[in-house]
Amino acid sequence: MIFDDRPAVIGHRGSGSGEIALPGSTEEDPRTVTENTVDSMLAAVAAGASWVEIDVTRTADDALVLRHDPTTPDGAFLIDRPAGGTGLHRLEEVFEVLPPEVAVDVDVKTILEDAVDDPSRRTGALLAPILRREAERRRLLVTSFDPSLLLGLQDELPGVPLGLLTWLRFPLWHGVPAAAGMGFQVIAVHTGSCGFDHPDTRLRPLEQCVDVAHKAGLEFVAWCPTPEAAPDYVAAGVDAMVVNDVPGVVSALSDLS
Repeated sequence: MIFDDRPAVIGHRGSGSGEIALPGSTEEDPRTVTENTVDSMLAAVAAGASWVEIDVTRTADDALVLRHDPTTPDGAFLIDRPAGGTGLHRLEEVFEVLPPEVAVDVDVKTILEDAVDDPSRRTGALLAPILRREAERRRLLVTSFDPSLLLGLQDELPGVPLGLLTWLRFPLWHGVPAAAGMGFQVIAVHTGSCGFDHPDTRLRPLEQCVDVAHKAGLEFVAWCPTPEAAPDYVAAGVDAMVVNDVPGVVSALSDLS
């Protein structure tokens, strides 16, 4: 079992995507945190998240930094810049300062150059030794939209669960068997795939899809339910939710108990 408390609340990129206002923030006293920063992660935990999700990609000097996009905010490609010139957190630095009791979902963002660079420089190869060390003291989950990266980590990270991410409205009737067939432990799907926002007569009810995933040995993660939609995902039996509004979802779950 990966998630002890079900459904687990996982803070998306920390406290959410982008610049997030903290509870109690006002126009006169604005208090915000930025995605993929330690402050954002700590704020998510303080708001009730049991896990945080972070995005990891690589730079020109083979460093691993926290960034969702392959480019910097000013539009430069990270693979063309050394880490020191980006102003981004390095993965090792984050692990050093984040309390070890905080579980982390590492969303690995492979890049175009991973297709042709020397295997020793590819994102997965750089990541494996860091996660191998970190797994000795912290609960980890590794997720990615790139199944080849996950397959490459299976032997490198024994005991660390791996999860296949699928894109917006990707069919569950493909995603669930793909994750199971490749021997992963998690299927992580966007809410657009689940049938609530975009009804699809080809899709079985979400609770049936979750049940099939469970029977296949998978845990089921949904990203990014709103507080208003969270009860529907609880009713469907999902194991975890990656959310942009941690306080809102935590409150919605509390109202159900």
